Parts: sequence; C-alpha cells; structure tokens
Amino acid sequence: MATTGHKTGFILSVILCFFLSTSWAVSIPALPPDADLRLQQALSGTESQAWALQNLKELRRLYQARGYQKAWDETLLPRLITALNNSTTHGLTPCDYRVNLLEKEDIDSVRRELVASDAYLTLAGHILSGKVDPVSITPSWSMASRQRDLVQHLTDALKSGEIEKSLDELAPRCHEYSTLKNALAHYRKIAQQGGWGLVAPGKLLKLGNHNERIIQLRARLRISGDLAPEPSNQDPAEFNATLQEAVKKFQNRANLEADGIVGLNTLRNLNKTPFDRINTLRINMERWRWLPEDLGRKHIRVNVAGFYLEAREQGEEPRIHKVIVGLGYRQTPIFSNAIKYLDFNPYWYAPRKLATQDKLPMFQEDPSYFTRAGFELLDRENRIVDTNTITWHELSINNFPYQLRQRPGPHNALGRVKFIFPNQHNVYLHDTPSQELFSKTQRVFSSGCIRVQQPLDLAQWLLKGQDDWTRERIDAIIAEGKNTRILLKKPVPIYLLYWTVLVDRESQDLRFIDDGYQRDERILQSLDTMCPMEE
Repeated sequence: MATTGHKTGFILSVILCFFLSTSWAVSIPALPPDADLRLQQALSGTESQAWALQNLKELRRLYQARGYQKAWDETLLPRLITALNNSTTHGLTPCDYRVNLLEKEDIDSVRRELVASDAYLTLAGHILSGKVDPVSITPSWSMASRQRDLVQHLTDALKSGEIEKSLDELAPRCHEYSTLKNALAHYRKIAQQGGWGLVAPGKLLKLGNHNERIIQLRARLRISGDLAPEPSNQDPAEFNATLQEAVKKFQNRANLEADGIVGLNTLRNLNKTPFDRINTLRINMERWRWLPEDLGRKHIRVNVAGFYLEAREQGEEPRIHKVIVGLGYRQTPIFSNAIKYLDFNPYWYAPRKLATQDKLPMFQEDPSYFTRAGFELLDRENRIVDTNTITWHELSINNFPYQLRQRPGPHNALGRVKFIFPNQHNVYLHDTPSQELFSKTQRVFSSGCIRVQQPLDLAQWLLKGQDDWTRERIDAIIAEGKNTRILLKKPVPIYLLYWTVLVDRESQDLRFIDDGYQRDERILQSLDTMCPMEE
C-alpha cells in the first residue's frame, strides 16, 4: 500500500508541476533580456508600500508595459529633478515630489527609479486637476475634473525626453492661467528684492496733504507699478494729482471704491506683502486646475467674489454684467449647472425663514405694506387666503401656516425676469427693483441668489437664435405683466465660481479681490501641507 501511495504521490506531483509551469508561462509574458527583475519584485512585494509610493497601480501598469525596463537614465533623471524643482512656477512645492530623496547619491537604484516615476505622476496629476480635492473645500462642488492617461503621458515624455515641457502641457490652456503664472514669477522677484515697505498707520491721506507717510505711499505704489515716473523735482512728501491717480489705479485693482483717498481699507490692502499676493495667486491657480477642460461653446461664469457675470460665446467678446451676491451668513454656493428656462414677470415665493423673520415683522408693523408690495398668502392647498381674516400679531415664526408669494409687478423682489437652473440650493439669477445697489463696489446684499444688472439684455443673449426672440418681443411680454415661462431649446451651462484674483479684460491688469467668504485660507493650508519626511 505504501508503494502504491508513493507512486500516486509522484504522479500527482508531476502533474501539479506541469500545471504550475504552464500557468506561469501563460500569465507572465516573457521579459526582455535587460528587464530588471528586482524592479518587478519591488512592485509586487512589500517594498512598494514601504517606499510610500502614491501611484502604485499606475506604476505597475507603466512598468508592465515597459517589460520592467528602467526609465530614468543619467540624462532623463536630471531633467525630471529640474522639472520637479520648477513646480514652483505652478504655485506648487517641490518637496511634495521627494526631490531631496532623488538627489541623494546613496539611494537604492530601484527605489530611485520608482520614486522618480511616482514623483512625475504625482506632479502631473496636481498640474492637471489640482493638488487639493475641491469637494473638501466646497462640498457643493459638482464640476468634472480634466482627465488624461498619465501613464501614457509619461511614456510619451520618456520617449521624447521633454520632461518639463510634458508637465507644463498639462496645465490649463487659458489666458487667465498663464497670466497668473507670469504674475507669480513677478511677485516672487519683488519679494526676492526686498518687497515694498509698509505705509505707517495714521489719518486719511488725500490730495493736498503733505507729510512723511506720503513718501512711504509713493515708494509703495512705484514698486507695484501703479505710480508712473515723476519729474525729479517732485516733492516726495506732497500728495499731488499724479499720486491720486495712482491710488485710484491701485484701488481699482483691489476692487475698492476708487476715490483716490487712502483710508483704513485701502491702507490694509497697501500693506499686504508680496508673499500675501504670491499666496493669493497660488490659490487661484489651483482653482483654475479644478475646472473642466471645456466649459462649453456658450456658457455663463459668475465670479461670486468679484461681483460680476460673464456671458461667453465662442468667437464673440464676452458680455459683462454686475451682480449682487449673498450676505456672509447667506453665502451664494459654488457649483455648476445649466440654465433651462426663463420666467418673465415671475412670482416670488419667499423662503420660509425670510418670510417669517424678515417680512412678517414688517407686516405686523405696517399691515398696508402687504398690499402695497403685492404680496399674497397661500394656504396648504395652494389657495389664496383672504387677508381680512388674518390678525398679523397672532402669527409668529412657529405659527405661520402659509406660503408668502409676491405677484409680478414693479415691487417684485425678482424684478422682471429670473433665470432657472434647477438645483438643491434653490439658487438662481434674477432681476431686482433695487438698481441703486449696483453702484456699490462690494455687492453682498442678497439672500443667496444672484441679482443681475441689465437682465433683459442677458435674456436676449440666452434666447438669441431661438424662435425670433427679439428685444421688442421680450419688452412686449414684460409690458403685458403676465407670468410667462420660456424653455431654452438648448440649456446653457452656468458656473458659479470664486476668484480672488482675476485679469481685467480691458486693461489686462491683475485685480486682487477681498476674500469676503473667507475661503482662501483652507486652500492655502491644503496646498502647504507638510512635505513627506525622507530618511
């Protein structure tokens, strides 16, 4: 029996060995003679985790396609290190890509190889779609990121040898991004040269003043390029008309009231350092990297921080409209959608919180205001309530079983038109009867929705080419006063964005915008997270 068992075991062993050898031959392709078997072992073993590689899946795909041949030789590796160090031109930090480790002479050759490829893929991903996850900053973010096959991109770069160029090609291909990139280099140069001095605190500085602080102001504006060269005999302590214009130019670039007077707010902006400006540029370059490749042939961008709207169509100059956005405690959200229809002569359905906390006290103080302003109450069956049966002082925040609605008309909070892009935030664009607010520079007066200046011009732009919607036809519907809904045959994408530095369309000057919603700091903290420690 023992002999039979040994024979049977021997036969099974032969069969098993044959099966395993056949399976191995099928699953693992033949490697080229110059393949690095240690590289293959490192990618399939525990070393890859120990080396803290960020793109392990992509690395395995890269080296399998290469037959486990090394990529980085004495020519390409220095080019990569140069490219990683130059990540600063995109507002990124070289140590995030383990440059110090790659520059060490005593590093294991396989580890250097894998860290090099991992560093390229990590930086490529950051330049392509950002280092920071936008959802971690803005939970309502809904825009698709730009996509590339980065393994193939690296493969092509290795063949061409143009490592840095291949990385730069992944950046947003738009005028705004390249302008911010150039500005970043400019402000870094100013910082390296010592920056600009502070303007000491004190009383208002304005035309006709004469004191030592004006010498500081003049030097500050000269370094930032706001003050043109003056005659050599100009008294530097005199606040003259030329200096006043320089202050106005600076105020325009800082999105301040351009009155030519240096008050507290202007002084605060003047005393921001070159490093403050550098960080603002880095933050906004990151925001550009978050955006989709193509925003659409025809689309609308709203800069919530800058209080303006751009209506863009390929081949045409963009339309610019001033906007009013949400107050600090009713911030306008940041997201994207598509405008699907317009309501001319709209009804306004007041949100419950606004109806009970803002409007109800007004009705209680002056019941006639309810009728004068064109309001209605709707019950739970959506029927209009006879307000003669209402005792306003018996109603409260917790006892208000109605929907407050305002009829179309001159007092309607939405004005003559609203633009609807259905969304969970119940936010939309609309007209407003409070046109005087558009004369303000800081326009944060709404409850979250976006009020648009010259909204009928925007409506005409949206309806262009659709069923002969001329301006005369729009005006006729408005004059009729009847609520009219117009569906767009093709929805128009709309992007609610948040830029705190932008490129002025006419002057091409940079404009630094106050971070009214306090959103920049979180992005900066994420960009500046501590780099990995290298032993």
